[in-house]
Amino acid sequence: MNFSHPVFGPYQPLIATLDLENGLPALSALNAQAAVLNIVQAQGRPLRFIAPHGKLAARDYETHILESGTVPTRADTWHDALNALVWLRYPRFKAALNAAHVSAMRAETGPARSRRRDALTMLDESGVWLMGEDRNLYELIKAHAWQTLFRQQRQAVQSGLRVVVVGHALLEKALAPYPAMTGKCLWLGHPADDEATACAALPGLDSPHRLAPLPVQGIPGWDAANADPGYYDNADVFRPARVRVGDTAA
Repeated sequence: MNFSHPVFGPYQPLIATLDLENGLPALSALNAQAAVLNIVQAQGRPLRFIAPHGKLAARDYETHILESGTVPTRADTWHDALNALVWLRYPRFKAALNAAHVSAMRAETGPARSRRRDALTMLDESGVWLMGEDRNLYELIKAHAWQTLFRQQRQAVQSGLRVVVVGHALLEKALAPYPAMTGKCLWLGHPADDEATACAALPGLDSPHRLAPLPVQGIPGWDAANADPGYYDNADVFRPARVRVGDTAA
């Protein structure tokens, strides 16, 4: 497997320890790392990865993690292995996200999934933390002002915007990247502790529209082809913003 894409930067020590370049990790290897790192979930239970017993609905899956401290993890899929990788790298965030899922489910009064839970799911699967001192760069993302962001402000993006992918489905896509890969962005500003700041932002996440979409392959250096300014002329990827009534990305 090729883990050279920049999305895997924060995970490289774990990728090496788990020898992911040579294949999927065994549950025993994941659990050994969880034990070494002393990872716990939101209720303080030691976190462990287990083989699933049948298929769990999303509601049961999240509740199971919170109540037991065990994460059902299929041994034959990168999707689940990369979910485990994010747990190992950002355990406080994943624990807070799991607890927020369960809290949101318990607040639902009908069979339909709430917009808050939709947003939490989106962050879990495709989430991207954006950090920097210049919030104007984030405003350009919210406005889908791709030409201004990636052409006129290219140097500012390169030097002043830090991007961390925490969505395991987006990490999975980066194993075979393509131009339309899209993350859902949580703006953290310029935090002293990015993980703690991301956890603190979760209570305000009440709608998917709070997470601005970002075609991550447009980030300078994330796709060698984007050195050509014409890369950003692909309107199927770098789409203009839709006019929306109501809530927008925070």
